[in-house]
Parts: sequence; C-alpha cells; structure tokens
Amino acid sequence: MYRTHNCGELRKENVGQTVTLSGWVSTSRDFGGLTFIDLRDRYGITQLVFDTETNKGLGEKAQTLGREYVIKVSGSVRERSSKNANRLTGDIEIDVNELDILNISKTPPFTIDDNTDGGDDLRMKYRYLDLRRNPVQQNIIFRSNITIETRKHLSGEGFIEVETPFLIKSTPEGARDFVVPSRMNPGTFYALPQSPQTFKQLLMVGGLDKYFQIVKCFRDEDLRADRQPEFTQIDCEMAFITQEDILNTFEGLTKHLFKSVLNIELPSFPRMTYDEAMSKYGSDKPDLRFGMEFTDVKEAMSGKDFAIFDQAEAVIGICAKSCEANFSNKDMKELTEWLQRPQIGAKGLVYIKFGAEGIKSTVGKFYSDEDLLAIGKLFGAEQGDMLLILSGELEKTQKQLSELRLEMGRRLGLIKDGDFKPLWVVDFPLLEWDEDSQRFYAMHHPFTSPKKSDIEKMKSGDRATLTNLRADAYDLVINGSEIGGGSIRIFDKELQSKNFDLLGFTKEEADIQFGFLMNAFEFGAPPHGGIAFGLDRLCAVMSGSNSIRDFIAFPKNNQGRDVMIEAPAAIDKAQLKELGLELGNI
Repeated sequence: MYRTHNCGELRKENVGQTVTLSGWVSTSRDFGGLTFIDLRDRYGITQLVFDTETNKGLGEKAQTLGREYVIKVSGSVRERSSKNANRLTGDIEIDVNELDILNISKTPPFTIDDNTDGGDDLRMKYRYLDLRRNPVQQNIIFRSNITIETRKHLSGEGFIEVETPFLIKSTPEGARDFVVPSRMNPGTFYALPQSPQTFKQLLMVGGLDKYFQIVKCFRDEDLRADRQPEFTQIDCEMAFITQEDILNTFEGLTKHLFKSVLNIELPSFPRMTYDEAMSKYGSDKPDLRFGMEFTDVKEAMSGKDFAIFDQAEAVIGICAKSCEANFSNKDMKELTEWLQRPQIGAKGLVYIKFGAEGIKSTVGKFYSDEDLLAIGKLFGAEQGDMLLILSGELEKTQKQLSELRLEMGRRLGLIKDGDFKPLWVVDFPLLEWDEDSQRFYAMHHPFTSPKKSDIEKMKSGDRATLTNLRADAYDLVINGSEIGGGSIRIFDKELQSKNFDLLGFTKEEADIQFGFLMNAFEFGAPPHGGIAFGLDRLCAVMSGSNSIRDFIAFPKNNQGRDVMIEAPAAIDKAQLKELGLELGNI
C-alpha cells in the first residue's frame, strides 16, 4: 500500500493514527537533530518530521532527500507545536518511522511552487513539471469540473453525446485546414475538423434531435494572442426549435455552470442586436461591466471650420466620469500615442475636460465654451468628467473607440474581478462584402439561415439589399469575450443552393464539397439550429484568467509549436515515400 491518506487530508482529529503517505519532496529543512520535509501531492502538503536522536539511520536517510524525490513514508500523526494557519494540514505533522525512496529526481529547472521562478518558455518545455504546481493543477481541475457539470446538465435536458469523425474532407471556407495524407488512398487527403458543423446537422436529419459533444477542433491559422491551433468546443445542435429555444437552453447551461462551479447566481441575460452593440460599444462582444457608451456627435461638432470633423464620416466619443483631474497633459499625450500605435491606428484624439477651473479642450479655438457645454450635455457630462472623441471612417473609428473605452475602463479601475456581465448578441449580418475579391463571405458560416423576414430578399435582392440581410445568428458574450456562437441553419436545399451562389460557389464546387449535405436535405430535414461554446475560453473567463493556455494540459506556444515534444517535426523519408509525398525546397 502506497498511501492510506493523501497529503491534504489529515486534520487534528487524526492525531494518534498510524498513516502511510506518498508524494514528492517539496522542501527540506535540516535543524541538526530534526529534519522537516514538506511532502506534496495534488491534494495538498503535509509536514514530515525525522528525529535523528530517536532513529539515527532514518534521520540520515532523510537528509539525503532532494527536491522532487518520490517517497513513501509511514508514521504517526501528531499535533504541531508551531501551527501553519495557511495550510489545511497546518495543525498536524507526521512523526516518521519508515521511509522508502521510490524514485530520485534531478534538480528541476524551476521551483515547483505557486510563485515559480520559471518563465513561460521554460515551463512549457518541462510542462510535466509545471503540472505539479498547485495553480496549474487547480486550473485543470477547474476545467474538469466544468466538463462534468456540462455533461450532467445537458444529459438531464435530454441531450445525447455523439462522437463525430476527426478524419473528414477539406473545405476551403473559414480558416485553413490541417490535412492528413491517406496511405491507403494515394494522392488524397483527410482534413481535421474546424468544427463538427455538417455532421451535427446530419445528426438532426437522422432524428437525434438533441446532440452535444465536447470535441477537439483544429484550425491552421496564423496565431494571434491567446489562440491555439487545437481547441475544445462544447458543441450542440437541436431540431424542431427556434432561436428562442436555443437561447433559453444555453442560458440555462451557463447559469448552471456558474452556480455549480463558482456558486454564483447569474440574472437573466440581456439581449442586444449586432447593430446596437456596434453603435453603443464599437464591438460585437461588448464588455458591460462598466458604462461609457458611445455618443454620436457628428452633427453637433460639424460646421465649426474644424476640417477633421467636417470631413469625417463619423465623430463619436465617450465620457469618462470623475477623472479629469487625474489626467495631465503628459497623460493625454501618452494616451494619444497609445491610440496611434499600429495595432489601433487612430490618427489623433480630441478631449474636452470639464474641470473646476473651466473647460479645457484640444479644439478650444474652434468651439466656444457654450459649444463645448452643449456637446457635454449630449454625453451627460458633469464637472470632473472628460470627453474623449475620435473621428474617421465609421467602422474603423468604432473599433478604435472600443479599444479606448476598454483601456479607460482598466485605467480607471472599473473592471472588477468576480463581476460577470453576460449578454446575447443577436441579428448579425448574414453576409459581408469584400472589396478586394469582389464577393460576399458568410459572416458566420454558409449554413446559417437568414431571418425568416429576409428569406425572400435573399432570393431576389440586389447587392445593397444583400448587404443588409440579417442572420438568425447569436453569440454569448461574457465580460467582453465571445464564449460561444451559433445560428438557426438552412434546412431547405433550394435556399442552401442560393446561399452557395451568393458566396461564389459554382454548382460543381458546391456539389463536390457539400453534396452529401444537400442530398440529405432531400430526405426530410427538420428545422434545426445549434451553438458551440469555446470550452477553453469559458474556463478562462469564469476563473478570471487572461489566457486559455492556463486550462490546457499540454498547450502549444504562440508559434503553434509544442516545445516539450518538439512538434511539428520532420518525418522519415520512408514515411513520405509510403504516402506518395515528395517535399519541395523547404
């Protein structure tokens, strides 16, 4: 027997018991006749005591133990004279009478501690050591709890868990596929799924009207911050439902996860159209933990011979409350430079300060104090407030002001840990026009249905009409992060064919890529729709973390590499030959 108890289990009521523990040596402290060792496993830490005076051989053996040695000990539980209130086992210690060294360890390259001295690259290379650290283990356990509760809740709602294939056919829409050569079918390739989209729709055709799957997805895309080439979705689909049914069902799942995992009761989720989100916050995933809604001042600030505003498509701003006195000219210069970085690309920043000594503004020579006061009223500004105003093309300016709003929220301490503000964003555009390629792209994916009221417009509308089509699509947003999204699907072959036409597919291309789905629609496809949550993102948001990597046992780095196993890697020429592949000059 390696252990009767784990290292986080023993308490004062266990005093006098003979126990056996196993784990890793965390720290060792030698005080001459006494050696104290902290023994660690994933449950906690227990202090061991070795007394050289009572057992010289055992004490000397204990002195040879290094960090991360794997040991087994037996002894009696006794009350500590010097208690540790920061440790669950801090009232007791083990008077050891038997020690077995199960395995020795090299000195680890970083300390296995909550606050380690290892950098990201080093910890990624030795991820199996990093996993021994309590914060990392707690993140993995947190993720496990979420998946367990997800399965419990959805199963209780009548959902069936179904596995869909990983080896599928490549499609050019969306991100790039990871491709897998087929040895048995030379010259052909599988692709790893970017999502189980078509298969879950086929499950609806097959009569399994409530499906879910916690599934890996793969996208060979250029990695931005906090992206992974492989990630996990809570993937769901339902038949014979409306958008309302899906929103209610998955709002229920989200509330259940917050209650069961965090013991937080979430209120009903507000709903906001895409157009409203963009006009108020400049983002389709607005952070509602603080205000600072956008105010359109194009009309109010035009006609004053300030050419920048007169010629701009949009002039919009935010009101930062009670902070005017905290922002000096130097601070405003720094904030302007922050906005002008290539990542944001604003050309400049106009501010209006309503201070105790009067009004100050970068555009004071174009606008009188009366003008500026009138503009302030549009924002609901009061003494001590500061207006921040940007101008330019509407879409670009909205995005820039959105970044500024979030930055001001951070600088002013308006974003509080443990505060969760979920919402549904609905009525997304169905299509988006790309000027470079002179074609439409699906805002969500090619299988998303337009709103019922827009179906006829989709069939016969001109380009302007098509640009304004609304999708029966929805996103769940929490604290400015998109947690998941989905849509009601097209289930009529004729309508699906029309959508492929609008997206630039020839009939032949559509048949080759999606003919199996179109054929299925001819055999009584039911109305259906679904949603997918990003499990990694959900974990990060619920825990207040900034990184999804914290919740992935073996993540990739920002270049999509696994530095621990050194993947991706070259393969043997014999393997290439067997697959019928030949590498060019790489």
